[in-house]
Amino acid sequence: MDTRFQTAFGSAGEVAVTRHRVLRNTYWLLAISMIPTVLGAWLGVRMNFSLFAGNPMMGFVVFLAIAFGFFYAIEKTKHSAAGVGVLLAFTFFMGLMLSRLIGVTLGYSNGGTLVMTAFGGTAAIFGVMATVATVSKRDFSGMGKFLFAGVLVILAASVLNIFLHLPALYLVVSVLAIGIFSAYILYDVQQVINGGETNYITATLAIYLDLYNIFANLLSLLGIFGGSRD
Repeated sequence: MDTRFQTAFGSAGEVAVTRHRVLRNTYWLLAISMIPTVLGAWLGVRMNFSLFAGNPMMGFVVFLAIAFGFFYAIEKTKHSAAGVGVLLAFTFFMGLMLSRLIGVTLGYSNGGTLVMTAFGGTAAIFGVMATVATVSKRDFSGMGKFLFAGVLVILAASVLNIFLHLPALYLVVSVLAIGIFSAYILYDVQQVINGGETNYITATLAIYLDLYNIFANLLSLLGIFGGSRD
């Protein structure tokens, strides 16, 4: 066989192996990241933790400052083992932030069922979207700009509703968030598969945020429509 063909096939094989390794490591780290998230949520519920108590707007600003601080640290350490530690610390923090919603949900008589339903629904969405991203021949990379614009709309509407307290707007934002972050799973998983994302720590962060937002908004909707005080 011509040396040029050997080189081409060898390069293609190495690229495929590298992408598979990144995807595998991403899924493993994603699974591990659930542990500090659960621990953070459990601790937050026990401590009755709430960053938004008293002044929701100030709490939102503090949350963004801490979150973007973690994003910066993860970006700086993503090529070293320290990046894994920073990412897991971030997921613990996000568990703390989730604890207020979980605490409110557990206040319902069927709260445990609602939490497990939201978890199962999130897992099902991830399974479907990740499978589509893996087997589909369609290129989802063009969705990135539209999805980012959607996230900005959600963020703006959420900030606005801190002042307006409109239940209808809250519901619209939650439904929209579930749709947008479900689509983001398609985009983020395919980025790894197609080689657009080659760092498993960064890939894990992106998919983790997708799942986190789907779970939180799905749990909110389940609490509103299915919560029981009996």
